[in-house]
Amino acid sequence: MTVDALWPRLKTVNVVVDPPGWFKPFAELLVDRLTNAGHTTSLFERQNDVAQGDVAFYLSCTGITPPELLARNQFNIVVHASDLPKGRGFSPLAWQVLEGINDIPLTMITMEDEVDAGDILMQRHLHFSGHELNDEMRDAMGHEIVDMCCKTVQSAERPEGRKQEGHSTWYRRRRPDDSQLDPTKTIGEQFDLLRVVDNERYPAFFDLRGHRYILRIQKVSEEP
Repeated sequence: MTVDALWPRLKTVNVVVDPPGWFKPFAELLVDRLTNAGHTTSLFERQNDVAQGDVAFYLSCTGITPPELLARNQFNIVVHASDLPKGRGFSPLAWQVLEGINDIPLTMITMEDEVDAGDILMQRHLHFSGHELNDEMRDAMGHEIVDMCCKTVQSAERPEGRKQEGHSTWYRRRRPDDSQLDPTKTIGEQFDLLRVVDNERYPAFFDLRGHRYILRIQKVSEEP
């Protein structure tokens, strides 16, 4: 068997979270797991600081990575929560839950000049029951992404992808106003919106009788 110079057994891996939001604890877990496996692994909270290496994972990053940064690593990889090319763009998990979808694809792709348009390296699925709140869905997604990244690095063969096929769609960036509830509708009618709100960064709210009210949701137990 010939040795692949682009894919050594022990690799230099860079993990980028920019900004370091909800995914940072999972990025730290990924760094720990790869370091314990013998790889040289670093975590960066700014894309501009990324070092040279074999593999760079850009996870939960919101900005476009310029070509000069991508050139620092042999392989640049991102994981996107949709069935690409459908659902490119921002907050794909939240938008799909609002569409009534509880089977969420996680698609690992290479990074190209066009956003979310790289070759597909791996795909897995998250299966929700419809009661999970934002923190629970993020927890499941974070652990699955960590496992996908570890499997990629630990593989004996370098990543080989396939082109995306089909018509592409785009999700826009979610804004705080997207967490607005309608006080004339029932909780049941708006429960999926309550599932995806972030209690701290963009909590649910409604306007009524000349005032604005904020609601924070927390699961306390199973239904009696």
